[in-house]
Amino acid sequence: MSGNSLVYLLDDDRRALESMRDALVSPDLCVESFSEPELFLRSLRDDVPACLISEVCMHQMTGFELLRRLPYEGASLSIIFASRCEDIATAVKALKYGASDFLAKPINKTSLRYAVRRGVAEAEGKWKKFQSISQAENKYQALTPREREVLPFVVNGFLNKQTAYELGTSEITVRIHRGHIMRKMGAESLPHLVKLAAVLGIG
Repeated sequence: MSGNSLVYLLDDDRRALESMRDALVSPDLCVESFSEPELFLRSLRDDVPACLISEVCMHQMTGFELLRRLPYEGASLSIIFASRCEDIATAVKALKYGASDFLAKPINKTSLRYAVRRGVAEAEGKWKKFQSISQAENKYQALTPREREVLPFVVNGFLNKQTAYELGTSEITVRIHRGHIMRKMGAESLPHLVKLAAVLGIG
């Protein structure tokens, strides 16, 4: 686990909240606890990978209502639901809503720590993917409209003369555009450019 990872605890049962926090005390984790969903939503960060452990059956807002309020755009958040509502339907629904795990209360400390390790790893994976996409998008925005037209032909293996024919331009113009694309996208080779384009869904 990365020392930069953050774990949010959300439960309107303060004793359960304290118990989870005590179980997760570690120099490798930054833990923030909340007893009110609205306060958690106002405090949610999108600049670090994070794992949320939330009670499903809260009085102010259910865990499923909370999911609909989360600003997923750009957020690298994994979700673990914990619940005093011990029924299979709730667990199945939690997983269908995108939770990475479901823990029934009372929660075994070992199970909690294991679930958090997996949740943090998932969040860090989402974070790296989001960063890769963000960086590739920034580079893509630097391309001119014509260079963006040329890019799909390049990554699909078209020769310069084939691309020129398809776009109704000259081969030397395509060659120039191709050089600009490689430089602006920071591609060290054609396979590298193909990978960058794949991240953006181009190809």
